[in-house]
Amino acid sequence: MTGMTTDAGDLRELTVGTGAGGEQLGTDMVLNIGPQHPSTHGVLRLRLVLDGERVASAEPIVGYMHRGAEKLFEVRDYRQIIVLANRHDWLSAFANELGVVLAVERLMGMEVPERATWLRMALAELNRVLNHLMFLGSYPLEIGAITPMFYAFRERETLQAVMEEVSGGRIHYMFNRVGGLKEEVPAGWTGRARAAIAEVRRRMPDLDQLIRRNEIFLARTVGVGVLSATDAAAFGASGPVARASGLDLDLRRDDPYLAYDQLDVPVVTKTAGDCHARFEVLLDQVYASLDLAEQCLDRVDRLTGPVNTRLPKVVKAPEGHTYAWTENPLGINGYYLVSRGEKTPWRLKLRTASYANVQALATLLPGCLVPDLIAILGSMFFVVGDIDK
Repeated sequence: MTGMTTDAGDLRELTVGTGAGGEQLGTDMVLNIGPQHPSTHGVLRLRLVLDGERVASAEPIVGYMHRGAEKLFEVRDYRQIIVLANRHDWLSAFANELGVVLAVERLMGMEVPERATWLRMALAELNRVLNHLMFLGSYPLEIGAITPMFYAFRERETLQAVMEEVSGGRIHYMFNRVGGLKEEVPAGWTGRARAAIAEVRRRMPDLDQLIRRNEIFLARTVGVGVLSATDAAAFGASGPVARASGLDLDLRRDDPYLAYDQLDVPVVTKTAGDCHARFEVLLDQVYASLDLAEQCLDRVDRLTGPVNTRLPKVVKAPEGHTYAWTENPLGINGYYLVSRGEKTPWRLKLRTASYANVQALATLLPGCLVPDLIAILGSMFFVVGDIDK
């Protein structure tokens, strides 16, 4: 901790934390939230200028965990890049790998078997629920409510068992392949998946009733951290964060990929744009995604045939470029793929949801009190690896 004085004994500014450089703004205190230990799975630094207990300005600083995934794509073939894309948002692994294979398939002009398409959609919706349940448990925990985490993880474990059975993985599923899926699902799996969905749907009111209308939770979140629809659009925010501000955008409905155009996709929106609205969008989206997953499984049971396409030993995308985007659990992910006809991409640029969403903190945090800072930060629902890639 260092103190800066201009006149004898006249303390004008106090800088707290490590690495707090840059122009001094002449207010009471510069406070650094993070970065945390460098070996953690992701770090975010917030440089705050405080006027007493109120935040005067905020600067989100990223880049501490840049793994160079986009550069590594250039020296991995089209089978190997899936493992890299799988990991930047570790709560949305299936959706991450899906976006990459969709881009490659689009560039190759490849038709994927119908059964694989509907299985992909079912698994993507289950992955969406798993992502949302993590935040539905951890967000209340960050502002002092311990119990919701136990309920959220109970439901997560029920669905994790289904995902683990089909893919062998609990977090990094590695189940997508260029041309379809890794392999056929186990016999009877769709029935077990449907039973797990029914069980989660039956027990979700336990979590819902515990927190949605909790007086303390309402006091900490209603009217706090309001993000307007205009600001959400300006920062490129998407997903639950943007829909809580009234931006009625969901690629599954508005620019459908896979076979989402054959489903009636309910888009959950709110208009308040505060912390509570963002939490409610996440909560309501769980119910919607459970319904969608069940509809996809019903369709899978009516389809026969392969779940993948026979590929040559060396997969080469033709020369050209394409862009694919998907509605990931946390927002819109984009994949810009450029090929020179080789077995590796010449360039694969990722547009990740968390990176855009976290930029809005520069607008949301100024004017709030320090205790509200944590409530706002947690309600933006980002994964730090998804910011730094």
